[in-house]
Amino acid sequence: MPASDLPLLIDAAHAAGRIASRHFRKAPRVWHKPGDAGPVTEADLEIDRMLSAELTAARPDYGWLSEESDDTAARRDHARVFIVDPIDGTRSFINGETIFAHSLAVAEGGRVTAGVVYLPERDLLFAATRDGGATLNAQPLRPVRKDRLDGATVLAAKSNFDSDHWQGGLLPCTRHFRASLAYRMCLVAEGRFDAMITLRDCWEWDIAAGDLIATEAGVRVTDRRGAGLRFNNPHPQCPGVLAAGAALHDALHARLLTRR
Repeated sequence: MPASDLPLLIDAAHAAGRIASRHFRKAPRVWHKPGDAGPVTEADLEIDRMLSAELTAARPDYGWLSEESDDTAARRDHARVFIVDPIDGTRSFINGETIFAHSLAVAEGGRVTAGVVYLPERDLLFAATRDGGATLNAQPLRPVRKDRLDGATVLAAKSNFDSDHWQGGLLPCTRHFRASLAYRMCLVAEGRFDAMITLRDCWEWDIAAGDLIATEAGVRVTDRRGAGLRFNNPHPQCPGVLAAGAALHDALHARLLTRR
């Protein structure tokens, strides 16, 4: 039921934004996760509790996967699952930067069927349903696609541009960066950048909503091996992400050495 799930996700994303805004630039408490897994703030945890309560109450037959909740194998017993990142870009949130996002998705049979990425401090709401198109603030996303590597603008962490990842040395592209993976995927869907790359394994909650939004906008999204992304895996990670228009995606993937 992706069409009925989308309004639920949109309402939940706005509620998450209201919580985030109460804490934003007000020195929220910060903890560091074990194993150098990054920071978490009181806002992340409050949003996670709210989303878990509201979404699972509305859809009690759905499973639950969130960055800030303990994962259990029980989610695999459900036909549909929520995949949520309460705040994607927590470091940006802590630093008072407005490029953090709330990423909410529903997946069924390994594919995302409804997804929302919301940047509350910029009032940007990206949304999509499977086979229903993608929107930004309710306006359809129809970006123009660049089909050549030369001069392409690519969103990626600096390490992804290392020459040992690419045949023929450095890519003839311009690198840009945004902290939120979900937002990076949406920026490609919007056409503000030509591609995004992350070669490291990615947690599903970082990319599930962005995968659908980009795909529905006409972007080709795969892992670093060239396979379509699958979700609600026993270990909830995907082997990297490569997102671009079809021709540029093929050109990037043809140059890529790091595919394993």
